Amino acid sequence: MNYQELEELNRTPLLVLLEKAHEVHRRNWPDNEVQVCTLLSIKTGGCSEDCAYCAQSAHYSTGVKNEGLLPREVVLERALLARETGSTRFCMGAAWRGISRKDKRWPEVLEIVRAVSALGLEVCATLGKLGPDEARELKAAGLDAYNHNLDTSPEYYPSIVSTHTYQERLDTIRNIQDAGISVCCGGIIGLGEKQADRLRLLEIVSSFNPHPESFPINALISMPGTPMEERNDDAPVDCWDFIRMCAMARIALPKTRVRMSAGRGRLSHEAQALCFYAGANSLFYGDKLLTAKNAGTSEDLEMIRKLGLNVKKPDPSLMAPLPDAESPLFPEHEPHPCTTPGPCREA
Repeated sequence: MNYQELEELNRTPLLVLLEKAHEVHRRNWPDNEVQVCTLLSIKTGGCSEDCAYCAQSAHYSTGVKNEGLLPREVVLERALLARETGSTRFCMGAAWRGISRKDKRWPEVLEIVRAVSALGLEVCATLGKLGPDEARELKAAGLDAYNHNLDTSPEYYPSIVSTHTYQERLDTIRNIQDAGISVCCGGIIGLGEKQADRLRLLEIVSSFNPHPESFPINALISMPGTPMEERNDDAPVDCWDFIRMCAMARIALPKTRVRMSAGRGRLSHEAQALCFYAGANSLFYGDKLLTAKNAGTSEDLEMIRKLGLNVKKPDPSLMAPLPDAESPLFPEHEPHPCTTPGPCREA
């Protein structure tokens, strides 16, 4: 969808918007199905990037300890626990700028992916910047999906991050797509951005070709010691904004899983029920998301039971969405390779 279409849609009264989104959801997804994902930090703290919201950045004094890559046995233990408690997907995050085949940890990362894949779970990783060779090797090791968020609009992005560019993020996403790995790409609301920035994020992600397999929606959790430490105190994300973002994402990305991610723990069960009605069909659960607190597993399972939702079974044969030859390009911008089907071309 282009910006003008999204802007017009955003003017729709919320209840009407929810009806529209629910209808789109019913045309494209099974009723009452939810994907349940578990997230584990396999390498914590000491990141060289300066993302203003992140407690793992080495640029800020947040109290998060710098830890090395977890041993494969520890990761497997947590993955088995996730499977036993009903998780569909096991996601692993590492706090670093990126990783390459030259890194001494690279063989360990591949071995961890192989081991988790053998458990029959969908395997997802977020390892930062990734080149085409690394993406292909991760695919061969059994990686099903890769998370690489854009965070916000390209216009507001420099206010949040200065150590890597928006274009670098897009390049990584293109490498992931070309390797045949499903893309998980979303953003964060509550960073101080305007509504226009949220629409621009949706515009850009909806112009990916193919669309991402999943779109995580995060509400900022202000972490002590970061530049965003007091943001939630000054302007917390309103639950209606979160619900509206779910509905807008469902309409803009009809065949993409809309995932309720960080910040969901602040939403009541009633608010989350409206998110599900609006088309959200995936969530992160567990007591912690990387370094931030989350709603407890037992509480989430009780909510799922009360709402009559069915937990989606893992699908390790997960396929990336197919390119759409008529997918729209970025308005008023040169198209990026992510918006054209087939092998990457020079931007």
